[in-house]
Amino acid sequence: MTENKTTVGIVGARGHTGAELIRLIARHPAFELAFVSSRELDGQRVTDHVAEFDGELRYENLSHEDVANKRADAVVLALPNGKAAEIVAAIDAVAPETVVVDLSADYRFDDRWYYGLPELTRARYAGQRRISNPGCYATAMQLAIAPLKADLAAPPVCFGVSGYSGAGTTPSDKNDPDKLRDNLMPYSLVDHLHEREVTRQLGLPVEFMPHVAPHFRGITMTVNLWLQQAAKAEALRERYREFYAGEPLVRIVDEAPWVSAIAGRHHAEIGGFALAPGGKRVVVVATLDNLLKGAATQALQNLNRAFGVDETAGIEVGGIERP
Repeated sequence: MTENKTTVGIVGARGHTGAELIRLIARHPAFELAFVSSRELDGQRVTDHVAEFDGELRYENLSHEDVANKRADAVVLALPNGKAAEIVAAIDAVAPETVVVDLSADYRFDDRWYYGLPELTRARYAGQRRISNPGCYATAMQLAIAPLKADLAAPPVCFGVSGYSGAGTTPSDKNDPDKLRDNLMPYSLVDHLHEREVTRQLGLPVEFMPHVAPHFRGITMTVNLWLQQAAKAEALRERYREFYAGEPLVRIVDEAPWVSAIAGRHHAEIGGFALAPGGKRVVVVATLDNLLKGAATQALQNLNRAFGVDETAGIEVGGIERP
């Protein structure tokens, strides 16, 4: 290990988000990979799967206790929902000082964990070593709704469309390119986990209808907002600009953003601001890359803050990560 660099381990490194995390940490000025755990890729060289990683590190099939005993400065859990608790318990027992960032939903409803959507919850961070990363859809919804939260007259209605990478690598209808071709697949149309997550975080009821589309990465979130008072589009746009002033990973644009323009980029874009006659109904569109700002980039923001480095260190603000 390089002297004075913060060591980071990844559990669940085979998935799409795990690969993005490897790329991000590989080029980070203050972090380095301590281990990458994957049962399926055990013994294989990381660079054979993630070309951007330059080194001899190999994937390992680590038990929960093995992960804890590695004593990395930080561990990122990129596992399916319901898989984090036993690993967290092992880390709590052996190395409680380790910073844990969990990308699943397992701790998003646990007040003992910091909910890390930096643009909205930064002020709540007080050195917590247990950090819950928000969901990808939930990030898009909250960024789109938050500036107008106090002005709403009705629950926001959110129509979300994700690329099929959001369904993970385990085969299913939602990540089968043949079944998705020329198709838009609705699913979990009421009481989706991210609907409950956003309702909890924003403190108001939110209605969410998710869909998966044939493209690989990126989320489009179209949000219908009813206002208590009539407004003008430019005033609303300016409200968003002021709310996110100084936030390098949120960009306010005039027109509704395109998901094709956000793929491979680390920031979210919010635009549209279409007003219905009467000025009380506005439709806002947010886009982000579900694997980056919706997962890996946000995890890196949280790691950066936990270790006292610039929040955007290792993040190419506005840049394209790769072709």
